[in-house]
Amino acid sequence: MDLKGSTIADPTVRRIDLAAVHASLRSLQREWREALGSLSVARDPLDDRVVDNMIAGYSFVGALVTSRIDVLAPGNLKHLLEMNSLVLCGTSPARREDYRRHIEATEHRFYEEREGGVQDLVEWCASHRDDAVWDRAAGAYVRMLSRPQLFIEGNHRTGALLMSFVLVWNGRPPFVLSADAAPSYFDPSVAISDVDKKSPTTYFQLSRVRDRLATLLVEHSDPGHLLPVS
Repeated sequence: MDLKGSTIADPTVRRIDLAAVHASLRSLQREWREALGSLSVARDPLDDRVVDNMIAGYSFVGALVTSRIDVLAPGNLKHLLEMNSLVLCGTSPARREDYRRHIEATEHRFYEEREGGVQDLVEWCASHRDDAVWDRAAGAYVRMLSRPQLFIEGNHRTGALLMSFVLVWNGRPPFVLSADAAPSYFDPSVAISDVDKKSPTTYFQLSRVRDRLATLLVEHSDPGHLLPVS
């Protein structure tokens, strides 16, 4: 999705260093097997297409932030859908066409799911706007991943981009997964995918996962993933 001309970019906003993010993802790719060694659930390979799609996603997040387009504001939710399309299809028109029915089904789920669609995510973020930025980013991820998940496929990767958006919007580095962080990221992520976000009995479970993820975001925050202030 082209953001050119949609608004004027703010030159004072911190920008994502895409070259540094790319280097970090390539490093993770080389260490992928070792990084997943202790995980309880197998993950898909981190192949070149996945890396390229994630870079396209981080580029999109950076464009949104510098243009001050809040993806959680009314009228901007389509940009969340675009994040999901990017992690699955990248920018290839041919691949988008191959995924056309999937993208249409995802859009229907996104807007029409009564219990866990985008309205739930927006309402949660609005009610926690005064939380620490790390808690808001982690909480948005938890709302996306817990049942029913926001998207049909690609929730983990889209969730990483959403967390990055929240962080960079507030002047913090994006979340970029590293080999050291993989176990602390994936194990709770897989666990919450079976937890009902609307059940009162699981409230504290989701809160604990949010706290763990917020701690992870703080501990693995890398200023090198932001360009220096000019």
